[in-house]
Amino acid sequence: MESRPPLGQRERAVLAFEGRGWESPGAKERAIREELDLAPVRYYQLLNALLDDPRALELAPVTVNRLRRVRDGKRRER
Repeated sequence: MESRPPLGQRERAVLAFEGRGWESPGAKERAIREELDLAPVRYYQLLNALLDDPRALELAPVTVNRLRRVRDGKRRER
């Protein structure tokens, strides 16, 4: 099996950030810009890619599995 390098600092920060609770989407998007220095669209692109990365599942299984369930539920609704 091929060994992958560990997740980078930005990827780990995205997973940690997503594990936090938010009062409103506006507060979350503002924090994405201020704390991670990312546009919200880029943040969600990175996050979605992480949901399919086994290293992310290993690092943050509760967060990744929760977000996978949400994503799968939205796909079924379409």
